Amino acid sequence: MTPRTARARPALLLMLGWVALLWVLEGVDTLSGNALDAFGIQPRDPAELVDVIPAAFLHFGFGHLAANTLPLLVLGFVAALRSGIRRFLAAALLIIVVSGLGVWLTAAPHSNTAGASGVVFGLFGYLLVRGFIERKALDIGIGVGVALVYGSILWGALPTTSGISWQAHLFGLIGGILAAVVLRERGQATAGGVVIPGR
Repeated sequence: MTPRTARARPALLLMLGWVALLWVLEGVDTLSGNALDAFGIQPRDPAELVDVIPAAFLHFGFGHLAANTLPLLVLGFVAALRSGIRRFLAAALLIIVVSGLGVWLTAAPHSNTAGASGVVFGLFGYLLVRGFIERKALDIGIGVGVALVYGSILWGALPTTSGISWQAHLFGLIGGILAAVVLRERGQATAGGVVIPGR
């Protein structure tokens, strides 16, 4: 197994497992008469704070889930491949929390928000800026590629479509950029035996 394959395989398995979990949960939700929808986020109710993380794994129907599946799989795989599993999971958790808290604080009264789209927007933001923050040419190229392929999703972070949680999208995007900053590599490079800090 080549080093490249050794890195790609766990990243792919992680994202396939993640997506499979989402489909299983939606199946359970459907069979239970949408009982899991109660774990969505209803804003500004302190009791709903416990649903910030579960809400990112639930959807309102298979159509909703299908729309999130491919971008989550693609962006998650690339992020896990380039960051490593541990840093990717830390980034994903930060995105989920920032997106969920943003929804809890700003969503319309009596609304119920769930879905992985906040994570999708967060991973988009993470990949978009990570290369520039860490000054890595390959990751800058990946960020440009992500912008070209998925850049149109940024319209979803604006309050233009009723029934769509632009708050989850906007705060997910913010969470992804924040994750790229907070979790950036802080390694030291050497040149001729001399340590060069912060490079």
